[in-house]
Amino acid sequence: MTAPEQRANALALLDEAVTSGARLVKACKILGIAARTVQRWRRDGLEDGRPTAQRPPPANALSLEEREQAVALLCSPEWCDVSPKQVVPRLADKGEYVASESTLYRLLRAAGMQHHRTPSRPAKRREPHRHEASAPNQVWTWDISYLPSNVRGQFYYLYLVLDLYSRKVVGWQVHEGEDTELAAALITEAGYQEGIRPQELILHSDNGSPMKGATLLATLQALGVTPSFSRPRVSNDNPYSESLFRTVKYRAWYPERPFASLAEARAWVERFVAWYNHEHRHSAIRFVTPHQRHVGQERTLLRRRDEVYREARCRNPGRWSGATRDWTPVGSVWLNPPNNQRSKPATTLADHEVS
Repeated sequence: MTAPEQRANALALLDEAVTSGARLVKACKILGIAARTVQRWRRDGLEDGRPTAQRPPPANALSLEEREQAVALLCSPEWCDVSPKQVVPRLADKGEYVASESTLYRLLRAAGMQHHRTPSRPAKRREPHRHEASAPNQVWTWDISYLPSNVRGQFYYLYLVLDLYSRKVVGWQVHEGEDTELAAALITEAGYQEGIRPQELILHSDNGSPMKGATLLATLQALGVTPSFSRPRVSNDNPYSESLFRTVKYRAWYPERPFASLAEARAWVERFVAWYNHEHRHSAIRFVTPHQRHVGQERTLLRRRDEVYREARCRNPGRWSGATRDWTPVGSVWLNPPNNQRSKPATTLADHEVS
Protein backbone atom coordinates (compact mmCIF):
# COMPACT_ATOMS: atom_id res chain seq x y z
CA MET A 1 0.00 0.00 0.00
CA THR A 2 1.15 3.51 -0.82
CA ALA A 3 1.44 5.95 2.09
CA PRO A 4 -0.61 9.21 1.90
CA GLU A 5 2.60 11.30 1.71
CA GLN A 6 3.79 9.32 -1.31
CA ARG A 7 0.40 9.70 -2.98
CA ALA A 8 0.48 13.48 -2.43
CA ASN A 9 3.98 13.70 -3.93
CA ALA A 10 2.89 11.60 -6.91
CA LEU A 11 -0.16 13.79 -7.54
CA ALA A 12 1.98 16.97 -7.32
CA LEU A 13 4.45 15.58 -9.87
CA LEU A 14 1.61 14.54 -12.19
CA ASP A 15 -0.03 17.98 -11.97
CA GLU A 16 3.28 19.62 -12.80
CA ALA A 17 3.82 17.30 -15.77
CA VAL A 18 0.29 17.82 -17.15
CA THR A 19 0.62 21.60 -16.73
CA SER A 20 3.84 21.42 -18.76
CA GLY A 21 1.97 19.70 -21.59
CA ALA A 22 2.54 16.01 -20.84
CA ARG A 23 -0.25 13.48 -21.24
CA LEU A 24 -1.53 12.01 -17.96
CA VAL A 25 -1.31 8.40 -19.16
CA LYS A 26 2.35 8.80 -20.20
CA ALA A 27 3.26 10.52 -16.92
CA CYS A 28 1.52 7.79 -14.89
CA LYS A 29 3.43 5.15 -16.82
CA ILE A 30 6.75 6.79 -15.91
CA LEU A 31 5.77 6.79 -12.21
CA GLY A 32 4.58 3.20 -12.42
CA ILE A 33 0.95 3.78 -11.49
CA ALA A 34 -2.28 3.55 -13.44
CA ALA A 35 -4.35 6.56 -14.51
CA ARG A 36 -7.43 4.98 -12.93
CA THR A 37 -5.56 4.84 -9.62
CA VAL A 38 -4.84 8.59 -9.85
CA GLN A 39 -8.52 9.24 -10.52
CA ARG A 40 -9.48 7.20 -7.47
CA TRP A 41 -6.99 9.08 -5.24
CA ARG A 42 -8.47 12.39 -6.31
CA ARG A 43 -12.05 11.15 -5.88
CA ASP A 44 -11.76 9.23 -2.59
CA GLY A 45 -8.87 11.07 -0.91
CA LEU A 46 -5.31 10.09 -0.10
CA GLU A 47 -6.12 7.66 2.74
CA ASP A 48 -6.25 3.98 1.76
CA GLY A 49 -9.72 2.70 2.50
CA ARG A 50 -9.01 -1.00 1.93
CA PRO A 51 -7.98 -1.95 5.50
CA THR A 52 -11.20 -0.58 6.99
CA ALA A 53 -13.54 -1.50 4.14
CA GLN A 54 -16.67 -3.40 5.11
CA ARG A 55 -17.09 -6.33 2.77
CA PRO A 56 -20.23 -8.44 2.88
CA PRO A 57 -19.62 -12.19 3.17
CA PRO A 58 -19.85 -14.14 -0.06
CA ALA A 59 -23.31 -15.28 -0.87
CA ASN A 60 -22.16 -18.91 -1.16
CA ALA A 61 -20.27 -19.02 2.17
CA LEU A 62 -21.41 -21.44 4.88
CA SER A 63 -22.79 -19.92 8.03
CA LEU A 64 -21.15 -20.60 11.37
CA GLU A 65 -23.87 -23.10 12.23
CA GLU A 66 -23.43 -24.91 8.91
CA ARG A 67 -19.64 -25.10 9.41
CA GLU A 68 -20.08 -26.58 12.87
CA GLN A 69 -22.57 -29.13 11.56
CA ALA A 70 -20.18 -30.15 8.74
CA VAL A 71 -17.28 -30.66 11.16
CA ALA A 72 -19.52 -32.62 13.52
CA LEU A 73 -20.62 -34.81 10.62
CA LEU A 74 -17.01 -35.54 9.62
CA CYS A 75 -16.17 -36.45 13.23
CA SER A 76 -19.16 -38.73 13.65
CA PRO A 77 -18.51 -42.48 14.09
CA GLU A 78 -19.82 -43.13 10.57
CA TRP A 79 -17.44 -40.73 8.81
CA CYS A 80 -14.51 -40.18 11.20
CA ASP A 81 -12.18 -42.47 9.24
CA VAL A 82 -13.38 -41.49 5.75
CA SER A 83 -11.77 -38.75 3.65
CA PRO A 84 -13.95 -35.88 2.33
CA LYS A 85 -13.50 -37.06 -1.25
CA GLN A 86 -15.20 -40.29 -0.16
CA VAL A 87 -17.76 -38.59 2.08
CA VAL A 88 -19.21 -36.32 -0.62
CA PRO A 89 -20.23 -39.03 -3.15
CA ARG A 90 -21.48 -41.34 -0.39
CA LEU A 91 -23.69 -38.59 0.97
CA ALA A 92 -24.91 -37.93 -2.58
CA ASP A 93 -25.91 -41.60 -2.83
CA LYS A 94 -28.06 -41.02 0.24
CA GLY A 95 -29.59 -37.89 -1.31
CA GLU A 96 -27.69 -35.49 0.94
CA TYR A 97 -25.41 -32.53 0.21
CA VAL A 98 -23.44 -30.71 2.90
CA ALA A 99 -20.59 -28.93 1.11
CA SER A 100 -17.99 -29.49 -1.58
CA GLU A 101 -14.87 -31.54 -1.03
CA SER A 102 -12.63 -28.46 -1.00
CA THR A 103 -14.85 -26.80 1.63
CA LEU A 104 -14.76 -29.89 3.85
CA TYR A 105 -10.96 -30.08 3.55
CA ARG A 106 -10.72 -26.38 4.39
CA LEU A 107 -12.89 -26.84 7.49
CA LEU A 108 -10.76 -29.77 8.65
CA ARG A 109 -7.55 -27.80 8.19
CA ALA A 110 -8.96 -24.88 10.15
CA ALA A 111 -9.94 -27.24 12.97
CA GLY A 112 -6.55 -29.00 12.98
CA MET A 113 -8.13 -32.32 12.00
CA GLN A 114 -6.71 -32.76 8.51
CA HIS A 115 -4.92 -36.01 9.44
CA HIS A 116 -6.63 -37.33 12.60
CA ARG A 117 -10.26 -36.80 13.52
CA THR A 118 -10.40 -39.38 16.30
CA PRO A 119 -8.09 -39.98 19.26
CA SER A 120 -5.30 -42.20 17.99
CA ARG A 121 -2.04 -43.52 19.32
CA PRO A 122 0.82 -43.25 16.83
CA ALA A 123 2.61 -46.47 16.11
CA LYS A 124 5.81 -46.88 18.08
CA ARG A 125 8.97 -47.38 16.10
CA ARG A 126 10.49 -50.67 17.06
CA GLU A 127 14.14 -50.38 18.02
CA PRO A 128 16.57 -52.84 16.39
CA HIS A 129 18.50 -55.44 18.31
CA ARG A 130 21.81 -53.91 19.35
CA HIS A 131 24.85 -56.01 20.09
CA GLU A 132 28.44 -55.11 20.96
CA ALA A 133 31.34 -57.43 20.20
CA SER A 134 34.55 -56.69 22.09
CA ALA A 135 36.24 -59.99 21.21
CA PRO A 136 35.88 -62.82 18.67
CA ASN A 137 33.03 -65.31 18.94
CA GLN A 138 30.68 -63.04 20.85
CA VAL A 139 28.38 -62.04 17.97
CA TRP A 140 27.98 -63.80 14.63
CA THR A 141 25.81 -62.70 11.74
CA TRP A 142 24.72 -64.94 8.91
CA ASP A 143 22.61 -64.96 5.79
CA ILE A 144 21.96 -66.84 2.55
CA SER A 145 22.53 -65.50 -0.96
CA TYR A 146 21.99 -66.75 -4.49
CA LEU A 147 24.69 -68.05 -6.79
CA PRO A 148 23.63 -68.45 -10.43
CA SER A 149 23.53 -71.89 -12.01
CA ASN A 150 23.55 -72.74 -15.71
CA VAL A 151 19.87 -73.73 -15.49
CA ARG A 152 17.54 -70.77 -15.88
CA GLY A 153 15.45 -70.22 -12.77
CA GLN A 154 17.60 -72.45 -10.56
CA PHE A 155 20.25 -71.26 -8.14
CA TYR A 156 22.81 -72.47 -5.68
CA TYR A 157 22.55 -71.08 -2.18
CA LEU A 158 25.55 -69.71 -0.33
CA TYR A 159 25.36 -69.88 3.46
CA LEU A 160 27.91 -67.55 5.13
CA VAL A 161 28.53 -67.01 8.85
CA LEU A 162 30.56 -63.94 9.80
CA ASP A 163 32.17 -63.00 13.10
CA LEU A 164 31.15 -59.41 13.87
CA TYR A 165 34.33 -58.47 15.75
CA SER A 166 36.96 -59.82 13.37
CA ARG A 167 34.95 -60.02 10.11
CA LYS A 168 36.23 -63.57 9.70
CA VAL A 169 34.09 -66.07 7.81
CA VAL A 170 33.73 -68.74 10.49
CA GLY A 171 31.47 -71.01 8.48
CA TRP A 172 30.15 -71.47 4.98
CA GLN A 173 28.35 -74.00 2.80
CA VAL A 174 26.82 -74.10 -0.69
CA HIS A 175 23.66 -76.12 -1.27
CA GLU A 176 20.95 -76.51 -3.87
CA GLY A 177 18.25 -75.13 -1.62
CA GLU A 178 17.40 -73.17 1.52
CA ASP A 179 16.73 -75.42 4.46
CA THR A 180 16.70 -74.93 8.22
CA GLU A 181 18.32 -78.33 8.82
CA LEU A 182 21.25 -77.39 6.59
CA ALA A 183 21.57 -74.12 8.50
CA ALA A 184 21.52 -75.98 11.81
CA ALA A 185 24.30 -78.27 10.60
CA LEU A 186 26.39 -75.28 9.50
CA ILE A 187 26.05 -73.47 12.84
CA THR A 188 26.83 -76.67 14.74
CA GLU A 189 29.98 -77.28 12.70
CA ALA A 190 31.14 -73.66 12.98
CA GLY A 191 30.53 -73.65 16.72
CA TYR A 192 32.53 -76.85 17.15
CA GLN A 193 35.46 -75.50 15.10
CA GLU A 194 35.53 -72.22 17.05
CA GLY A 195 35.11 -73.87 20.44
CA ILE A 196 31.94 -71.99 21.30
CA ARG A 197 30.73 -72.52 24.85
CA PRO A 198 27.10 -72.20 25.98
CA GLN A 199 25.67 -68.75 26.65
CA GLU A 200 28.60 -66.83 25.12
CA LEU A 201 27.48 -66.37 21.50
CA ILE A 202 24.70 -64.33 19.85
CA LEU A 203 23.68 -65.34 16.32
CA HIS A 204 22.02 -62.54 14.33
CA SER A 205 20.14 -62.96 11.06
CA ASP A 206 17.16 -61.67 9.13
CA ASN A 207 13.67 -63.16 9.29
CA GLY A 208 13.92 -65.74 6.51
CA SER A 209 12.28 -69.13 6.97
CA PRO A 210 15.60 -71.02 7.29
CA MET A 211 16.67 -68.58 10.03
CA LYS A 212 13.51 -69.03 12.08
CA GLY A 213 12.90 -72.71 11.37
CA ALA A 214 12.16 -75.01 14.30
CA THR A 215 15.19 -77.22 13.67
CA LEU A 216 17.64 -74.33 13.76
CA LEU A 217 16.05 -72.74 16.82
CA ALA A 218 16.15 -76.06 18.67
CA THR A 219 19.81 -76.48 17.69
CA LEU A 220 20.65 -73.01 18.96
CA GLN A 221 18.92 -73.76 22.24
CA ALA A 222 20.86 -77.00 22.61
CA LEU A 223 24.16 -75.22 21.87
CA GLY A 224 23.37 -72.37 24.23
CA VAL A 225 23.42 -69.80 21.41
CA THR A 226 21.15 -66.77 21.68
CA PRO A 227 19.23 -66.03 18.45
CA SER A 228 18.72 -62.44 17.28
CA PHE A 229 16.66 -61.25 14.33
CA SER A 230 16.29 -58.14 12.20
CA ARG A 231 13.11 -56.12 12.32
CA PRO A 232 10.49 -57.24 9.79
CA ARG A 233 10.81 -55.51 6.43
CA VAL A 234 13.94 -53.58 7.49
CA SER A 235 16.74 -54.24 5.02
CA ASN A 236 19.66 -52.71 6.91
CA ASP A 237 19.45 -54.50 10.28
CA ASN A 238 21.92 -57.15 9.12
CA PRO A 239 24.45 -54.91 7.30
CA TYR A 240 27.63 -56.90 7.82
CA SER A 241 26.37 -60.02 6.08
CA GLU A 242 24.92 -57.94 3.25
CA SER A 243 28.27 -56.17 2.83
CA LEU A 244 30.08 -59.51 2.75
CA PHE A 245 27.85 -60.77 -0.06
CA ARG A 246 28.64 -57.64 -2.02
CA THR A 247 32.34 -58.37 -1.56
CA VAL A 248 31.73 -61.90 -2.79
CA LYS A 249 29.99 -60.86 -5.99
CA TYR A 250 32.20 -57.89 -6.84
CA ARG A 251 35.49 -59.75 -6.78
CA ALA A 252 37.51 -59.28 -9.95
CA TRP A 253 37.62 -63.04 -10.45
CA TYR A 254 33.93 -63.65 -9.79
CA PRO A 255 32.73 -65.83 -12.71
CA GLU A 256 31.15 -63.99 -15.61
CA ARG A 257 29.10 -67.08 -16.44
CA PRO A 258 26.87 -69.13 -14.11
CA PHE A 259 28.39 -72.00 -12.18
CA ALA A 260 28.25 -75.23 -14.14
CA SER A 261 27.83 -77.46 -11.09
CA LEU A 262 27.50 -77.47 -7.33
CA ALA A 263 31.10 -78.67 -7.03
CA GLU A 264 32.33 -75.72 -9.08
CA ALA A 265 30.41 -73.27 -6.91
CA ARG A 266 31.82 -74.80 -3.73
CA ALA A 267 35.36 -74.70 -5.09
CA TRP A 268 35.03 -71.02 -5.97
CA VAL A 269 33.62 -70.12 -2.53
CA GLU A 270 36.41 -72.09 -0.83
CA ARG A 271 38.97 -70.05 -2.74
CA PHE A 272 37.18 -66.81 -1.88
CA VAL A 273 36.96 -67.58 1.85
CA ALA A 274 40.67 -68.43 1.98
CA TRP A 275 41.50 -65.12 0.30
CA TYR A 276 39.08 -63.13 2.42
CA ASN A 277 40.19 -64.55 5.76
CA HIS A 278 43.97 -64.70 5.19
CA GLU A 279 44.89 -62.21 2.44
CA HIS A 280 42.27 -59.46 2.34
CA ARG A 281 43.23 -56.37 4.36
CA HIS A 282 39.87 -55.19 5.67
CA SER A 283 39.44 -51.40 5.65
CA ALA A 284 37.13 -51.40 8.68
CA ILE A 285 39.72 -53.07 10.95
CA ARG A 286 42.78 -50.94 10.06
CA PHE A 287 43.68 -53.08 7.05
CA VAL A 288 44.58 -56.26 8.87
CA THR A 289 43.18 -59.58 7.71
CA PRO A 290 40.14 -61.00 9.48
CA HIS A 291 42.21 -64.00 10.58
CA GLN A 292 44.87 -61.77 12.13
CA ARG A 293 42.26 -59.89 14.14
CA HIS A 294 40.44 -63.09 15.05
CA VAL A 295 43.54 -64.70 16.60
CA GLY A 296 44.77 -61.51 18.28
CA GLN A 297 47.69 -60.59 16.00
CA GLU A 298 46.39 -57.14 15.03
CA ARG A 299 47.89 -55.28 18.01
CA THR A 300 51.41 -56.41 17.23
CA LEU A 301 50.99 -55.69 13.52
CA LEU A 302 49.52 -52.23 14.08
CA ARG A 303 52.23 -51.36 16.59
CA ARG A 304 54.89 -52.26 14.03
CA ARG A 305 53.17 -50.13 11.40
CA ASP A 306 53.05 -47.22 13.82
CA GLU A 307 56.80 -47.61 14.48
CA VAL A 308 57.53 -47.67 10.74
CA TYR A 309 55.63 -44.41 10.26
CA ARG A 310 57.30 -42.74 13.24
CA GLU A 311 60.74 -43.71 11.94
CA ALA A 312 59.87 -42.40 8.49
CA ARG A 313 58.78 -39.11 10.03
CA CYS A 314 62.05 -38.83 11.97
CA ARG A 315 64.06 -39.39 8.79
CA ASN A 316 62.07 -36.86 6.75
CA PRO A 317 60.15 -34.56 9.13
CA GLY A 318 59.46 -32.07 6.34
CA ARG A 319 57.16 -34.54 4.60
CA TRP A 320 54.74 -34.62 7.52
CA SER A 321 52.54 -31.66 8.35
CA GLY A 322 50.76 -33.37 11.23
CA ALA A 323 50.47 -36.66 13.05
CA THR A 324 51.32 -39.92 11.37
CA ARG A 325 48.64 -42.29 10.17
CA ASP A 326 46.33 -43.68 12.82
CA TRP A 327 47.21 -47.33 13.38
CA THR A 328 45.33 -47.78 16.67
CA PRO A 329 43.17 -50.92 16.95
CA VAL A 330 39.49 -50.46 16.17
CA GLY A 331 38.20 -51.86 19.45
CA SER A 332 34.60 -52.95 19.94
CA VAL A 333 32.21 -53.33 17.03
CA TRP A 334 28.50 -52.62 17.27
CA LEU A 335 25.63 -54.16 15.37
CA ASN A 336 23.01 -51.40 15.02
CA PRO A 337 24.85 -49.08 17.41
CA PRO A 338 23.07 -46.53 19.60
CA ASN A 339 23.50 -42.91 18.65
CA ASN A 340 26.16 -42.26 21.28
CA GLN A 341 28.36 -45.00 19.77
CA ARG A 342 28.18 -43.98 16.11
CA SER A 343 31.07 -41.53 16.37
CA LYS A 344 33.03 -43.11 19.20
CA PRO A 345 36.62 -41.75 19.28
CA ALA A 346 39.47 -44.09 18.52
CA THR A 347 41.49 -45.55 21.36
CA THR A 348 45.24 -45.21 21.63
CA LEU A 349 47.88 -47.84 21.28
CA ALA A 350 48.59 -47.53 24.98
CA ASP A 351 45.04 -48.71 25.69
CA HIS A 352 45.77 -51.91 23.75
CA GLU A 353 49.20 -52.79 25.09
CA VAL A 354 49.73 -56.49 25.43
CA SER A 355 50.65 -57.37 28.99
